[in-house]
Amino acid sequence: MKFAGFGEHAIEFFDGLVADNTKAYWEDNLTAYREHVRAPMEALLAELAEEFGRDFGEGKVFRPYRDVRFSRDKTPYKTHCGAVIEKGRGAGAYYVEISSAGLRTGGGCFHLQSDQLARFRQAVDTGVHGEALEKIVARLRRLGWTIAGDVLRSRPRGYAEDHPRIDLLRHRSLYAVRTWEPDDTVHERACLDRVRAAWRQVRDLNEWARDHVGVSEKPRR
Repeated sequence: MKFAGFGEHAIEFFDGLVADNTKAYWEDNLTAYREHVRAPMEALLAELAEEFGRDFGEGKVFRPYRDVRFSRDKTPYKTHCGAVIEKGRGAGAYYVEISSAGLRTGGGCFHLQSDQLARFRQAVDTGVHGEALEKIVARLRRLGWTIAGDVLRSRPRGYAEDHPRIDLLRHRSLYAVRTWEPDDTVHERACLDRVRAAWRQVRDLNEWARDHVGVSEKPRR
């Protein structure tokens, strides 16, 4: 299936799910999810994998069900559909999602495990690698990306407050995100060009993460 845009009812489906996150709504609108959301997302990912999957492995579309075991929020379904190309969580990722908020793309180090975090900080502390990451992050900000992640309020243990890259060292995860509000492009093949262009902009960040953080050797909890 060639990607031709998300279906005309994709945004409407998520608007309804936000308002009524129940099994009844899900079952009544399952066909709309499959045809207007899931199938286009799979087609989008398949086309993008030709370029971005070479160094980062196979892509996958995330399950629509929330893990509510340890959450106070017991609503059963995610209010977005996300997909990713990555070798392993934290080692660089090309991410895209569709929701009632529109189209979102991202890349970088998501959900670092302890061994990954140690390698991340070691690389940031090293002049050549840390400075390279600084330049990548500064460039993404200039291009309009939001730099996000889990950030410590104070310096990490073992690093001085006046470290030249203390702001980066405080990160326990580091990624870039960009969002477009719902528009006609979401429903057109031009959406593929939008995501491809965005992923090309985060390529340097992902390659830095691949080379200096890598896949965790610990089992994911």
